[in-house]
Amino acid sequence: MNVLFIEDDMIETMKLQRAISKFQSKHKIVEAKNGEEALALLKTGSLPDIVLLDLNMPRMSGIEFLSILKADDKLKFLPIIILTTSENRVDLLKCFEIGIAGYIIKPLKYEDYESKLRKVFDYWEISELIKA
Repeated sequence: MNVLFIEDDMIETMKLQRAISKFQSKHKIVEAKNGEEALALLKTGSLPDIVLLDLNMPRMSGIEFLSILKADDKLKFLPIIILTTSENRVDLLKCFEIGIAGYIIKPLKYEDYESKLRKVFDYWEISELIKA
């Protein structure tokens, strides 16, 4: 599975890489440090199967990125999974209103983080949308 991971925190990026290295299936992860970088990647390269998006980023917030993505006829059907520390109900509702596939709150314990990521990857590996 090809994954676009949009995250400005290097520790979070290393944590994701560590977690998926333990999964049986191999995934190609393309990283972007902010929404602007991610949009540039999406406009020039092949499209990912899923996008993992942080909300709290410099330059362009995750919600701003999401709004731009969903307004684009070519990109609006990409499954976006929010991966954030924000438990703010307003953020959650706004993201679902714009059109996301999931909202995952990053747990503090690494084992819980890995478990949540494994479930997300397991689901999207069998999703018919990815196969289409």
